[in-house]
Amino acid sequence: MDFRTMDWTFLTEAARDPRTTGALAPSGRALARALTDPVRTPAPGPLTVLEAGAGTGAVTRALIPRLSPGSRLDVVEANPRFAARLRRLVDTHPRLAGQPERVRVRCAYVEDLPGERRYDVIVSGLPLTNLTPDAADAVMARYLELLHPGGTLTYFAYLGTRHARTLLSSRAEARRHHAVEEVMAAYQRRYATGRWSVWANLPPARVWQLRRPEQPDAGTDTVRPEHAAAGGAR
Repeated sequence: MDFRTMDWTFLTEAARDPRTTGALAPSGRALARALTDPVRTPAPGPLTVLEAGAGTGAVTRALIPRLSPGSRLDVVEANPRFAARLRRLVDTHPRLAGQPERVRVRCAYVEDLPGERRYDVIVSGLPLTNLTPDAADAVMARYLELLHPGGTLTYFAYLGTRHARTLLSSRAEARRHHAVEEVMAAYQRRYATGRWSVWANLPPARVWQLRRPEQPDAGTDTVRPEHAAAGGAR
């Protein structure tokens, strides 16, 4: 990304609330393309899609043109200033002229979404490594609850953050970050179907794709990994 055209809103909001804003710049085109891969893949019918942590809409702009006829997109953003920008994006997008109901924007945390709606695809832009281990575990468990069986989740993490935090942060912060990575690794081991490194982004990122099983594991009524919950207690 060219720093001359960077949306400096991210710098302000990251300083104001790292819980909802973990990036210093919007996602680049290559990262947006990787995150929206499940929507770009031909599907047998309309999709229900959730984008969580949409920021100023870099990935939303990539999703809207890819929505097949009859597909719906729910956009959730906890930052009220970003949510207002997203509503303006939806209201003025030419692909949604005459059919604004296809995309809905809600200012909320994903953990607070009602449980009756289920999604075929969830695209996450939430700054999971900024959270506590317990909070990251709760978000991931909620994603899996919101997915239809067989549904797909994509999310990303910036490359090199562990080493940067080890060098530049306090020991407590480095331990928190490591514990969050352990929580995420537990979900990756159990549900991951693919991962990609995106070097053409600022900063470079890794995209993970997870899938909720078609059937729950035998003897369980939850999709949360036991070892992920344990990692969150550190």
